[in-house]
Amino acid sequence: MIKTSSLGDVIHNLPVLSDLARAFPDATVDWCVEEAFADIPRLHPGLHAVIPVALRRWRKGLGRAQTWREMRDFRDRIGASDYDFVLDTQGLVKSALIAGRARGIRLGYAADSAREPLAARFYDRTFSVPRNLHAVTRNRLLAAAAFGLPADFVTKTPLAYGIVPPPLVPPFALPWLAGSPRHAVLLSATSRDDKLWAEENWIELGRELAAQGITPVFPGGSPRERERAARLAAAVPGSIAAPPVSLREAAALIGNAAICVGVDTGLVHLAAALGTPTLAIYTATQPALTGALGGEVSAAAGSPCGFVRNLGGKDRPPTVAEVLALAAVALDDGERLPGKAQGGGA
Repeated sequence: MIKTSSLGDVIHNLPVLSDLARAFPDATVDWCVEEAFADIPRLHPGLHAVIPVALRRWRKGLGRAQTWREMRDFRDRIGASDYDFVLDTQGLVKSALIAGRARGIRLGYAADSAREPLAARFYDRTFSVPRNLHAVTRNRLLAAAAFGLPADFVTKTPLAYGIVPPPLVPPFALPWLAGSPRHAVLLSATSRDDKLWAEENWIELGRELAAQGITPVFPGGSPRERERAARLAAAVPGSIAAPPVSLREAAALIGNAAICVGVDTGLVHLAAALGTPTLAIYTATQPALTGALGGEVSAAAGSPCGFVRNLGGKDRPPTVAEVLALAAVALDDGERLPGKAQGGGA
C-alpha cells in the first residue's frame, strides 16, 4: 500500500488494512509511508512491514550526497519484492511515482477520482470512487473495488482502524504524567492560525475539567506550539504542558486519556482511531469529508470504539458551552466503554 502523508491521511487509511486482513487473512501487506508517520501503521497487527520514505526531508537536502544515497536505497528496497498488487490510495503524482518503483500490478483512483488526475496515468488499473464521501470511506471503496470485493462490502463490514493504544508502561510510561489518575489531552495547536480556537476558550475548558478531577494536558510540537501550551497550562491550575513526545508516546498519551479535545489536526484523528472519547473543533473548514470519524467495532471485538463528535465548521467556531455539554456526554460514554483504560499515571 502507498499512503505516505499526512498524519490524518495515514490514519484514515488504517481501515483499508483492517478490511484486507478480514477479506484476505493470508495476505502479506507492506505499507510505504513517510518516515515521520511510520509508527502509526506499526500499531496495526495486520501489517507485515513498513517501508519508510522521506520525501519531505529529501526535498530540503537535494544538494547533499547523503540524500541521493538514501533515495537510491529506498528505490532498491521498494523494488526488491515481487508484489501481486501495489495499491496507491493517495492519488497524487508523487505517490503514483512511488508505486511505479514497486513491482506488481498498480492499482489506484481513476482520473475523475484522484486528487491529482495525472496520477491515474501511472496505474495499470483504475477505479472511480465518488469524491463527495468521507476520506475513510473513499479509501475503503477503492480497496474493495481494486480487489474485487462485493459492492456492499464497505457498507456491511464495520469500520475498524485496528489499532490499540500502547500502555502507559516503560518505554512509554511518561513519568511527567505520574500521579494523574485521569487526564484529558487538549490539542490546541494546528498548522494554520485560522484553525485555532481562542486561548480563553481552552482556559475555560481546562479549568472545568480540572474541577472534575481530570488533569488537562496541553501538548505542543514546534517551539511556538509549546509556548502556547505553556501559556495555557500556566492559566489552568493543576494542568500540564507536555514535553516533546514521539508519535508512539503521543499514541500512549492520547489512547489512555479520559477524553481528547482538539482542533483540526492529525492527532485528533489518532484519538478517534484509538477509541478515545474525542471532540474535534472546526473553525475554518467543514468536517463532512475529512472530520474525525469513530470506529464501529467494539473493544470486546479487539478494536476500540469511542464517542466521537465534530463541532463547528467554516467561520462557525463552537462555544465553550457547546464543547462542555458534549464533553459531559463523552466522559460518561468513556466510562462505559468495555476495556477502556482511563488512568494517566505510570
